[in-house]
Amino acid sequence: MGELGELELELLQGNQEKHISLLKNFVAGGAGGACLLFVGHPLDTIKVRLQTQPRVPSQDVLYKGAYDCFLKTVSKEGLLGLYKGMGAPLASVAPMMAISFFGFGLGKQLLQPDSTKTLMPTQLFLSGCLAGVFTTVIVCPGERVKCLLQVQASGGQQAVRYAGPLDCALKLYKTQGIRSIYKGTTLTLIRDVPSNGAYFMAYDFLKHKMTAEGESVSQLSTPKILLCGGIAGICNWIVGLPPDVLKTNFQTAPDGRYRGTGLVDVLRELLRDEGPRALYKGSNAVFLRAFPANAACFLGYELALECLNWLAPTW
Repeated sequence: MGELGELELELLQGNQEKHISLLKNFVAGGAGGACLLFVGHPLDTIKVRLQTQPRVPSQDVLYKGAYDCFLKTVSKEGLLGLYKGMGAPLASVAPMMAISFFGFGLGKQLLQPDSTKTLMPTQLFLSGCLAGVFTTVIVCPGERVKCLLQVQASGGQQAVRYAGPLDCALKLYKTQGIRSIYKGTTLTLIRDVPSNGAYFMAYDFLKHKMTAEGESVSQLSTPKILLCGGIAGICNWIVGLPPDVLKTNFQTAPDGRYRGTGLVDVLRELLRDEGPRALYKGSNAVFLRAFPANAACFLGYELALECLNWLAPTW
């Protein structure tokens, strides 16, 4: 294809992305986030329980691995036990994904105002980083509540302090105000800014690479969308898992155990007690979850966007 044909293709792709409104991003992003949550939350519960179980000799640990945690959770709590703490992220997933996709689109426009030009991978990465900054306001309190509910469920009835997401949020607010709900904000930023950069960079880059010459990225087949989304999810967690381990331990620790943001204290304690491998605690559950959950997320987003473009082209 000649230079004129390439320019026409890039113009087509640029115009399609440019005319995705915030309202469409909100609805499509919510659909994608809901798909991600329903597919990925059971393994997220396993991940959190593995990351926060007491640091004792290996023969006495509550869970010996992801599969053992799965079996014990289902035997004690049933299949619904794998969905403990899902209420908080479910309530926030639509605005979170809307803001995430909006932040990525805004970042692309700021870094490359000319929609006829293709962005470099570094520009895609920085655009994704902006999305991570935007979503932290919603993600942090949701993660705080989710992790507390997931951890208390693994401790048996005697450890139950919260009746559900709303009860947990209200008790946190009554105890120490809004600061308690937003405990772990710095660590959430440290996790989400670079990991979102890797996430969106991988998906957008792979999506364009897999698009056949002469076709638009909107014509990408379902298997290719799933593959791009799954790989993007793996890239996200390769970058984000170590700070996620720190964040989870900090957010579920008793008040006053760690100073300040918790970064230095939690890192020092984990390295002292368990060594560098502690930063990838729960990795089996994370990577088992990452591919199918994020493949479902991007497929849900793309399908919802396609439906919205057909039902309401003027939005």
